[in-house]
Amino acid sequence: MVASGTAKNGQSVLEQVGPNIIHHVSNSDISHPIVHIPKLFGIDFSITKHVFMLWLVSIIVATVIIIPIQKYVKSNGKNKTRWMIMIEYITEFIRNAISAPNVGAKWVMTWTPLFLTFFFFILFANGIGLVPIFDTIGLIDRFILKTQSDSFINNLLHGGVTATGNFNVTAGLAAVTFFSIIIAGTKQHGFIKHWKNLVPHGLAWPIYIILIPIEIMGLIVKPFALTMRLAANMTGGHIALLALLSLMAIIGEMFNSAAIGIGVAAVSVPMSVAIFGLEIIVVLVQAYVFTLLTAVFVGMAINVHH
Repeated sequence: MVASGTAKNGQSVLEQVGPNIIHHVSNSDISHPIVHIPKLFGIDFSITKHVFMLWLVSIIVATVIIIPIQKYVKSNGKNKTRWMIMIEYITEFIRNAISAPNVGAKWVMTWTPLFLTFFFFILFANGIGLVPIFDTIGLIDRFILKTQSDSFINNLLHGGVTATGNFNVTAGLAAVTFFSIIIAGTKQHGFIKHWKNLVPHGLAWPIYIILIPIEIMGLIVKPFALTMRLAANMTGGHIALLALLSLMAIIGEMFNSAAIGIGVAAVSVPMSVAIFGLEIIVVLVQAYVFTLLTAVFVGMAINVHH
């Protein structure tokens, strides 16, 4: 891993590990934006690493998902590539296995596009964090280009790659789910009745004093759980991977022996490979879980069972 200026002279490897791990999983700080934009009304609109990654993921989704679908539709189904067949399988799975059982046949075509958007966007946002694009750029910059510390390339190296490890990003996705729940309930039952459906009808009025705050809290907890689950899972795996890879340097320095460091590497590297394989599964599972839970929450607003 390339430590873009975080290591300081005189520090031990152990002292450098923590800041380097944080550097590789967190957003770029305000002092190292990719593009600096002057403050407007006291708000800094500078483009940080995770904002850049969100744009990059959007471009990737548009290129590999949306554009092929548009070409397929324009060809009236004649230009059916293997990639298009796989997209079709995924679309049918989300529509038939996730959307339809939760929102019902009446609303399946209304809400399936949202669920597909969540799935593909989160899948690619998670997956791009496993590709060492910026570490490769960092190595090229360090040994070949040797650009200045304030250059665009150097600023591009600050911060983690996985935008879905940022709680602000996952909170934004969860906010879309939150408002989708309200919109779905309102379209099905009307605005007033949707809020009345939060609690069962026909109970003694003192019970509502307890139930109403609990149900309102439950409405807030749903997006909060989505926020924490996705960000924590995407951050935790990267931290474990980086910590294992750091062991060879830490223990090698502790015993002042390169041979011991290599011996530790014989254990830590295979374990890191195993965790990397697990991370590939987590990338897919977390995209699926977020999509599924969104469908469940929207379906609960549409199909009230009390």
